[in-house]
Amino acid sequence: MPCAIFLTFADGPCPMTSYGASHSGIVRIATRPSPQARTQAQYVADAITQANPKIECRLVLIESSGDLRASVPLHQMGGLGIFVKEVQRAVLDGRADIAVHSAKDLPTTAEHGLSIGAWCARRDPRDVLIGATLEDLARGATVATGSVRRRAQLRAVRPDLTFVELRGNIGTRLEKIPEGGAIIMAMAALQVLGLTHRASEVLDPEVFVPMIGQGCVAVEHRFGDKETEEIVAAVDDASTRRSVEIERAFLAVLGSGCALPVGAYVNDRHMLTTFLASGDNSDSVSIVMQADVSDESSAKLIAAQLARTSREQLSR
Repeated sequence: MPCAIFLTFADGPCPMTSYGASHSGIVRIATRPSPQARTQAQYVADAITQANPKIECRLVLIESSGDLRASVPLHQMGGLGIFVKEVQRAVLDGRADIAVHSAKDLPTTAEHGLSIGAWCARRDPRDVLIGATLEDLARGATVATGSVRRRAQLRAVRPDLTFVELRGNIGTRLEKIPEGGAIIMAMAALQVLGLTHRASEVLDPEVFVPMIGQGCVAVEHRFGDKETEEIVAAVDDASTRRSVEIERAFLAVLGSGCALPVGAYVNDRHMLTTFLASGDNSDSVSIVMQADVSDESSAKLIAAQLARTSREQLSR
């Protein structure tokens, strides 16, 4: 059976229900309504149906607080979770069976009643400049971004640059390239929408360390829902799971509410690179560390220690 997608906007709460995938052959997928989020959810839906052709998938579109407050800078909105809470609630109160998120938006503290059933195969985790390369940007040129991490990293190598806020979906951001300047975003977002040709420069992830989980899609289901857990397991990628969970071990020590510029990335050689800065202004201090995390038994402990060491060095 091909995966049928029914678009439903679900705004308000509804009574808890036991209606689930195992009873109906339907998996209801909660996701944000942006083109990127819907495309990511469609990818999950197609993967589920490919693994189990008897399953029909339906998208349930949920607007998050981050979407509704599109004019407010991200760093003023309370850290991670602003793009996932309402989507998670749709699963908890029975409007959906699973929730699909960009992994970088997911707090490290588990939402009570939910489990992460899959980390989907990672797309390109690197950041890109659009509009101009770093070398081609004139002195004092403007770069638009809503990320304090990206500002801190760019300012470290180009302190002359000027920064302005950037919010909105991918299409909206691509329309806001400053004259003579650039915008910076995740390559994965361009890949999802088939827009990689817009990238002017792909940035080195060991210098411009990506956000934790960048390029990965996470899938949550209700805790204890074994039937849905088995269905979701078909889209889990073991290599991505390992890398992202190591990166999240670094963030977990700092706390999901950490407002400081932070990043972590495990490459395909099992090398963890971490980034933590005191701020995104000209006199900020940044700490970049690396460690071999090829030993699975100690990888998360190493990531946690890098977080503690980075935090200690910033406090000196």
